Amino acid sequence: MERKKYSKRYCKYTEAKIEFIDYKDIEMLKHSLSERYKIMPRRLTGNTKKWQERVEIAIKRARHMALIPYIVDRKKVVESPFRF
Repeated sequence: MERKKYSKRYCKYTEAKIEFIDYKDIEMLKHSLSERYKIMPRRLTGNTKKWQERVEIAIKRARHMALIPYIVDRKKVVESPFRF
């Protein structure tokens, strides 16, 4: 039986040599969120453990400051909640 070969995922934060993830930079945080604005796991994003923890903290801070929604209502689907 042949095994599927998956491409190696790289941490985009270590490649870009980013020192700090700012919770106000929503464009950067969007890459770690699913279409329903849930935090994507490491195995899908390819982030290292250190950067995944920092991303999670930044997303939680952005949610607390109401920059990112906690939940997306399934009945009233909005194309992008960031555009008003």
